[in-house]
Amino acid sequence: MFATDDTIVALATPPGRGALGIVRISGPLSLEILRAIAPARRSPAPRRATLTRIRAHGSAGGAVDQVIATYFQAPHSFTGEDVIELCAHGSPVVLRTIVRAAVDAGARLARPGEFTLRAFLAGRIDLVQAEAVRDLIAAATPLQARVAFDQLEGTLTQRIAAVDAVLFDLIARLEASLDFPDEGYHFIEADETRRRIAGVIGEIDSLLADAGRGRLIREGATVVLAGRPNVGKSSLFNALAGTDRAIVTSVPGTTRDLITEPVDIHGVAVTLVDTAGARRARDIVEREGVARGEQARRVADLIVVVVDRSEPLTEDDHRLIDETSSRPRLVVANKCDLPPAAALDQAVDVSAATGEGLQGLRCAISSALNGGETGQEPPALTNLRHISLLEEARDSLQRAVDALGATDVPEEFLLTDLHAARNRFDEVVGTRTSDDVLTHIFEKFCIGK
Repeated sequence: MFATDDTIVALATPPGRGALGIVRISGPLSLEILRAIAPARRSPAPRRATLTRIRAHGSAGGAVDQVIATYFQAPHSFTGEDVIELCAHGSPVVLRTIVRAAVDAGARLARPGEFTLRAFLAGRIDLVQAEAVRDLIAAATPLQARVAFDQLEGTLTQRIAAVDAVLFDLIARLEASLDFPDEGYHFIEADETRRRIAGVIGEIDSLLADAGRGRLIREGATVVLAGRPNVGKSSLFNALAGTDRAIVTSVPGTTRDLITEPVDIHGVAVTLVDTAGARRARDIVEREGVARGEQARRVADLIVVVVDRSEPLTEDDHRLIDETSSRPRLVVANKCDLPPAAALDQAVDVSAATGEGLQGLRCAISSALNGGETGQEPPALTNLRHISLLEEARDSLQRAVDALGATDVPEEFLLTDLHAARNRFDEVVGTRTSDDVLTHIFEKFCIGK
């Protein structure tokens, strides 16, 4: 997967019909392939758009399309190689023909993420930024896009580089002390070493403190609506989703299967799930629906138990409230526009019919998913791989601090822990990362990026 001595080609825009489509070519034969499929009197000037005609390689027929060709000369391109981008009309037939012509002229089809991988291998971006590219493409909410773009701009890389520089200086001083044991030179005292390591631990703790919210923003959450029939789950589902996705009738048990809809709740990509009414099933179809609802509740990040505020709580209501008491849960009292017949402590009052209380419910869902945190600044840490590596680095540094407090602990032990922490930093940004990890990361990219 890591060969970079050949030339790759792929469609860089989504498949399907559109006004425009872009074909991207990268590698040492890029310019030669362009000359083969778009013969012209002069070679294109770097970074200048050139109007040209594309024809199938080796064909004596007419042109396939009129395109805008842009040539990015190495190393001044995304991949660090010669890159050609062809902006053509968005016909799938035309775009496939252009890709096929490039392959016939000497390119091969790119694998998922291979353009970004080449940018990483060429040192144009680090691994954090490469992963941010994928996250930015996959962003479903403005907050997801903002967090991904911050990482693409290098905010996390810069913070890691700052603490890594502290460790590098410490290691250099400690190793210098070891190099002159007989002369009695000490380039750093134990108290200063302890203080500086503690400062690095504090910076890591600052990053990890908001990691839970960061993972939630990056990965999203599943919120399941549960309740007995006719409490207004489906109406509330439609109100939160902003569309009539679920069928709403006065007949109990209308919803028989799971209905899902993606919604943006305060920047978190939430998969909202409507379930069958929780009660003793009356037929085999409803029984299956109730079972699926129970399964959905077991894997949900948050359960929203809906009750009818205008009616006394029933046995099914109490049972569901008790069953979900040990899980992340909100109790929502629907139909607050009607005279109340049930009083519930700490329930969120809403009316799916009028929209009253919906904004408060959105805030309550956001707060419950965030564990009550209300941080305004986007978190720097969102990726589980980064979180795990920084936790390992922190453990190594804590061992180093503990060693400083012990007696007769050789400085070599301390250096081993400091080097281990720096290795974890290197793995985060990709300075030292195994091929298996790189393969796992880049195979999740879309083709063309």
